[in-house]
Amino acid sequence: MGGPPYDCLANPLGAVRLTFDKAMASGSQASSLDGKDWGAADLFRHFLFDQSKLSQVPILNPASLKWIQPNTLVRFRGMIQDMLGNEFYVGAYKDDSVWRTNKYMDVAQFPVGSSPEMRIWERKLFYCVPVPGLNSWADSVSQVANDTHVNWISQQTDKRGRMDFEAVDHQNVHVSGDMLEDIPIAKRMREYSHPSPSSQSHNCMIAGACSSKAVVPDVNKNSFPCLVKVYDSPESDLKLNDVFEFVGILTYDSELAVEEDDCDHFSDDALVHLPPNTVPRLHCIIHRKLALHDFLQSSPVIEPKSHLFKDARETLLRHLTTILGNDGVAANFMLLHLLSRVHSRVGNVAVGKLSLNLTCLSKESISIFGTRLKTVIENLAPFTTCLPLSVEYLNRDYFAPKKDYQANRLIPGVLQLAEGTHLIIDETQLETGTLNSVGVDNARLLKNLIETQKVEYDFTYYKMEMAADVQLLIWSEGKSNILPADVIIPFQPSSAGSSEVAIKETLDSWRWYLATVRSLPHSIETEIQKEIENDLVAARQADRSLGSEDFSRMLTMGRLISASFGDVSLSIEHWQMVKELERLRRERLN
Repeated sequence: MGGPPYDCLANPLGAVRLTFDKAMASGSQASSLDGKDWGAADLFRHFLFDQSKLSQVPILNPASLKWIQPNTLVRFRGMIQDMLGNEFYVGAYKDDSVWRTNKYMDVAQFPVGSSPEMRIWERKLFYCVPVPGLNSWADSVSQVANDTHVNWISQQTDKRGRMDFEAVDHQNVHVSGDMLEDIPIAKRMREYSHPSPSSQSHNCMIAGACSSKAVVPDVNKNSFPCLVKVYDSPESDLKLNDVFEFVGILTYDSELAVEEDDCDHFSDDALVHLPPNTVPRLHCIIHRKLALHDFLQSSPVIEPKSHLFKDARETLLRHLTTILGNDGVAANFMLLHLLSRVHSRVGNVAVGKLSLNLTCLSKESISIFGTRLKTVIENLAPFTTCLPLSVEYLNRDYFAPKKDYQANRLIPGVLQLAEGTHLIIDETQLETGTLNSVGVDNARLLKNLIETQKVEYDFTYYKMEMAADVQLLIWSEGKSNILPADVIIPFQPSSAGSSEVAIKETLDSWRWYLATVRSLPHSIETEIQKEIENDLVAARQADRSLGSEDFSRMLTMGRLISASFGDVSLSIEHWQMVKELERLRRERLN
């Protein structure tokens, strides 16, 4: 029994066309297929997930682009930096009496210019980039995937070579090209894979370009964009700054150039017409939003009550304490800070955030403790960024993304960051100076981010606030006058600390721990609520300076402490730990 007449990895367009032909043969009308999947996406889902072939699909990056062939199946992991709207294209047309499709293509495999019957469909365009601040250990998942793909290709080649050798050696059979013509599967493979030279000369551009020859652009991993074309997906599924993995067909060509008048697509966006040798096109068949777990190399499946939570907490807290010169109080707050995330919003209040301001730091101590802490965080969080805040920097760089209407694109800003990014702001670099209008606006944007977890985007004629979820850590000599953090803790090391870096296995367990704890649900039982209310009333009577923000912070700390042990509800023991940490912190502030 023969296999399928297509290869989902090497010839995905063959699979698309065969499922289209099957849909047409079943009586479907071409006009009814716009915005619908006629079986292609289901076929690829079965191949990728039910048959566990996702690991064989190479991940698109500057290194893999050197050997990935156009019109093959690839993955691209990145952040949606700009949403370019919709593009109309010739989705289906009649070739004599046979309906053909151009879905998932830039270039038609069959001539469409002479067809009087065409169906205009639309697709969504997204300008995607590698996640800002993506750390090398998180990006190594791509390398593992590509190594797996190369090994699989090598195995298939070796297997075919052995089979060919055995066939010749034992059967002494010679298969000529003419004999292959009579094999039905070979005919279908050829029909749905590569057009004949005569039809190739009549190919018509749909949008962009593709060919069998690719020239690698001079780019690095932080400036490697990809124009992703998405089909049959509601707009609400993909949002600005979301991190996705797109699986689809790569189209890429640096030589083929077609005049706009000859192109069967309708789009005025300048980014759509960027040279394909600098912006590869990916026609997305399947997409999925990525979580922090998806950037880990190993994710053990265990119950939330497992002892692994407590073990990971203990070792990580001990490591943070050592790095911070045996300052246990600062280490405990650092752990809670690393576990924080925005889990809900009430008006302008981002519930769950816990920004941290470490004070009593100088340029000298930053060079020691700051460097070590930065290294630790980079080894734990998939996305990290550090801003050395200075007057010059504030006055020069634009923090807010801004719309360029002439190019019809969103120019990224410093604060256009993916959900889950850790941001260090080094305020010890700040010296006396005067802020210009850009600097004042940047300081306002930072303050708004730390208070509300929102970033204001500049669309020239109006401003729009976009929700964010960024962990903010501020280093400063005294209390920051620019950034009002949720927690202010004077740093008091008692030793020089250690620059020791944990081994890979330990780092893997900590990464898994942080990602898992951040995803745990949480609740407060009724009896615990009453005790907390009584404690807060007593605290208010003892100190009239305490307000709603202080109580909100303590509730967040309670949630994070209980979660740090793998618990999904707050206990009396954990609430007592919150009060003790607050007592020690206030002693330092006084």
